Amino acid sequence: RPRAPVSVASVPGTAAMSDKTVTLLDYGAGNVQSVYNAIASCGYTVSYVEKPEDILSAARLVFPGVGAFGSCVSMLREKGYFEPLQQYLKEDRPFFGICLGMQTLFEGSEESEGVAGLGLLPGRVERFPRDLGLAVPHIAWSGVAPMLEDAWPLASPSPRCYFVHSYRVPMPAGGHAPWALACSEYGERYVCAVRRGNCVATQFHPEKSGAAGLALLQRWLDGRATPVGPNADAPPSVPPAPPPPGRRVIACLDVRSNEAGDLVVTKGDQYDVKESGTVRNLGKPVSLAERYYQEGADEVTFLNITAFREIVLADQPMLDVLRSSAEKVFVPLTVGGGIRAYVDKDGKSYSSVEVADAYFRAGADKVSIGSDAVDAARVYFARDRKLDGSTSIECISKKYGRQAVVISIDPRRVYVADRADTTHACVEMGGPGGSPLGPNGERFAWYCCTLKGGREDSDIDVVQLAEAMEAMGAGEILLNCINRDGQGNGYELELVRQVKAACSMPVIASSGAGKPEHFADALRPASENGGGADAALAAGIFHRHEVPIEDVKRYLDEEAKIPVRR
Repeated sequence: RPRAPVSVASVPGTAAMSDKTVTLLDYGAGNVQSVYNAIASCGYTVSYVEKPEDILSAARLVFPGVGAFGSCVSMLREKGYFEPLQQYLKEDRPFFGICLGMQTLFEGSEESEGVAGLGLLPGRVERFPRDLGLAVPHIAWSGVAPMLEDAWPLASPSPRCYFVHSYRVPMPAGGHAPWALACSEYGERYVCAVRRGNCVATQFHPEKSGAAGLALLQRWLDGRATPVGPNADAPPSVPPAPPPPGRRVIACLDVRSNEAGDLVVTKGDQYDVKESGTVRNLGKPVSLAERYYQEGADEVTFLNITAFREIVLADQPMLDVLRSSAEKVFVPLTVGGGIRAYVDKDGKSYSSVEVADAYFRAGADKVSIGSDAVDAARVYFARDRKLDGSTSIECISKKYGRQAVVISIDPRRVYVADRADTTHACVEMGGPGGSPLGPNGERFAWYCCTLKGGREDSDIDVVQLAEAMEAMGAGEILLNCINRDGQGNGYELELVRQVKAACSMPVIASSGAGKPEHFADALRPASENGGGADAALAAGIFHRHEVPIEDVKRYLDEEAKIPVRR
């Protein structure tokens, strides 16, 4: 259970309500802590739905949802929440749905054929069309354009908000419906917010959309300042025109214990984090995360780089770091390191889902899996590409949705003189501005996926790993490069292009950023000699104040003409 302030109104299951109480419908979704923190930051107290009657006694009900449509509806029915929720909506009482909490308002979804939704709104949810060649899930800060004359509780014009989803609500016939509050674009235009009476819901995540998202929640919580006008549901006088999705700039914090046992943020040079025998200490994790949020980072990633040697659920300092950060940082938080099944010293077994549960409940939005992914890929190919549902990737994806699973790859170059010298997928090296030839003039290289923070090589290459992870239900790839780590000479564009071509998942370019131009190189389309990445991540240059995040975004926006959130 997420943490709550000690007060009568916040005790789960109590009937006590006040003007400042919000009831949160927690059916097991991964982002409940994030939503709780956002509501609390708006000055409201949170009460939890513990039994079906709590829904009907709520003064304001918030329904956050992530994962699969069918699993969500199944959980609502299993807990006895489905019919009371329908009744609450029928009575037109204050309701705010988020992501899947919006999708379930419709009659059904292509994601789960034959599963009926709440049916408040007409139509069904559909997947982004495959023939558009889009990276799916859609993960971006996208534009939001009001479709009604009265856009409450949205701002008008509305800033970019954080989206992460594979399915969307198609535009209504004729481009207008009285319930279609706003639209966004990703390859095509689609409905991203709805309103019907006192029911409001968004496809995007206001709790992860920074100050703009918190302001939206505040407006809804405080209620309308003026009466509803006669033309509230009419089309706007200016046709909606949402700006394109913004590319993401991500700050990464490598966290480990130093010699004194304190958790510190460090940074490696080709994965070596020690200098003169001691761990480089670049700051405290929580204060750096808050700083990056204030400076405009679109996401913050924590990588617990010694977790493969530790018992994860006993690692309370790291969980405390995540909890404290989640109370102050209202953009997506990813955490990696030790997301795996294990047996503790007393012989008790923990599944990978239980480990992920602890991180999600502490405030994570996504978990990053590294070495376990390489081991899973080995088994996948050994079984002739057959899945059995037992891997950590499959289990976590099934419960929380593929958007919650990030695969962190730590590859290194393996040079060969000719493509025929290896069975692995190669790229050509030595091009203008590209990666160097091998030590003996080799023109080709393949990328070996390593384990345990680069300490152990495998027989799996990045193309194989991308294929296996997409089949298992991963949602995103964090693509590092050991050869580039800490060098400041740019991302490994050959590597980024190879992985982007091998899968339809979003790819985060990592390792090597030294100046704003490097971010543009990574994010520019491959057809323009860029990497084609969906996001770019950096660490050391941010920690050491060498390149401010705002300078990166200014360059991307004004010079490179790459859309970003500012």
